[in-house]
Amino acid sequence: MQEENTRVIIATGGTGGHVLPAASLANYLNKIGFSTVLTTDERGLKFVETEIIKNVKIINASPFIKENKITSTIKIISAILSSLFSILKIKPKFIFGMGGYASFPLCIAAYLLRIPFIIYENNLLIGKANKFLMPFTKKIFTSYEEVAGISKKYKSKQVIIGNIIREKILHGKLNEKEISDILNILVLGGSQAAKIFAETLPKIFIECKKNNLNIKVYQQCLPDQVGQLKKTYETYGIECELFTFTFDILKYYRLSHLAITRAGSSALAELLNFNLPIISIPLKTSADNHQFKNAQYFERKGYGIMLEENNIEKELFDILKSMLKSKTRLNLIKQNQNKYSDKQVFINIEKEIQNLFYEN
Repeated sequence: MQEENTRVIIATGGTGGHVLPAASLANYLNKIGFSTVLTTDERGLKFVETEIIKNVKIINASPFIKENKITSTIKIISAILSSLFSILKIKPKFIFGMGGYASFPLCIAAYLLRIPFIIYENNLLIGKANKFLMPFTKKIFTSYEEVAGISKKYKSKQVIIGNIIREKILHGKLNEKEISDILNILVLGGSQAAKIFAETLPKIFIECKKNNLNIKVYQQCLPDQVGQLKKTYETYGIECELFTFTFDILKYYRLSHLAITRAGSSALAELLNFNLPIISIPLKTSADNHQFKNAQYFERKGYGIMLEENNIEKELFDILKSMLKSKTRLNLIKQNQNKYSDKQVFINIEKEIQNLFYEN
């Protein structure tokens, strides 16, 4: 870099969907000469590979809960004060807010200290924190052009950079696994796993087995679900491999023909870039129903199939049956996915950062 101050704070926290892209960005910026500090709350810390990302600071943030306004407000103010002290100590050139409530106090503190910041939105609907920060941010980096919720007044701030995902996914070999007489199904519940998947999906897989449809299941689940799930699958002779959160998700991407997942933006983006067909089941309680918008967009683009949670038992068996009987549907999804790539995302970010902060 041409200027002495290369210190950057990347503010994140909460779920893996926020933290994993932030860690990937920190890793890339460190490699090209920046000195990054990754801030996260305690909840998000488990998603950071601390042997790779060395400079991590805990700033415990809190969402605003209407039912508990006073306590929420006190916690948010406390997080902003903590952020102010951290920024004054680190003295960053700029701050990168990765969206979500955990990045909010850092960005507000940056504004108060007149430190420029960028916000990143990877959903198809801008989140509440990012929406509040729009008037104050230098730029709004987005994964896609069609992001709802950005007002016309701030549309000029939008820069489409692509999806920030793990480099090993971006540069990994595309999924070329052909279906023979068995369908390898990867079940992802997001970084927190999905309780309902462990309760509902086994019924569908049992139905497949009873109808002589050969499947193998790789399923992410909670630690306390492993025993019962394993017992269920063994009882019905369903071959399976169960796992909890793992940094080596690429292993399961390579083994699978199809992924059943929630519709978190980071998970969808990784599967899309790896060319793995998707059945996305949006989380009904996601903020502003943003997962539904993500899944709907992916279905419209032909990157996968959207299935609403209420229709799992009515529709999923028929979808899986059609995929095993004919490869046409899966192959068409793969063809559509293959036209898309986020390989330039970090180069796009580097160029924008250079233009914004280092070319005066």
